[in-house]
Amino acid sequence: MANGTVSVRGLAFIGRWEGFSPTLYNDPLGHCTIGYGHLVHRGRCTGSEPAEFRTGISPARGLALLRGDSGTAVRAVNAGVRVPMTQHKFDALVSFTFNIGASAFQSSTLLRIVNQGRHGEVPAELNQWTDGGLEGLVRRRTAEGILYVSGQY
Repeated sequence: MANGTVSVRGLAFIGRWEGFSPTLYNDPLGHCTIGYGHLVHRGRCTGSEPAEFRTGISPARGLALLRGDSGTAVRAVNAGVRVPMTQHKFDALVSFTFNIGASAFQSSTLLRIVNQGRHGEVPAELNQWTDGGLEGLVRRRTAEGILYVSGQY
């Protein structure tokens, strides 16, 4: 039933958690990346990347890339959610799905809870996805839960 797009505030929310680099860097897996985690190509940066990236990008360009990159998460939320969604709930689920991947979201207990209308249980279920309590993921899941329940970006 969800048929939404991620909002500007939702993109900014995801961007805060992803972090921004105006210059090319190798991500933890060794892939050439820029902006808010935009994959330029697999493998390390070599200096042969497109000129638009070699000279760096602005935060606005980074958000435009993030909007495109978030498309898979948006489609997964739209395909999976069968109940009406407010914008902030949708944005919270897109942030979560962007982070864990579309297939993990589609088979998650979280999606089942959402579709059963048990919205008050969503924050606790989000907190199950912290890779054993990694500090950054605990903070992100807490923020996603607050966004889902209260709309506080």
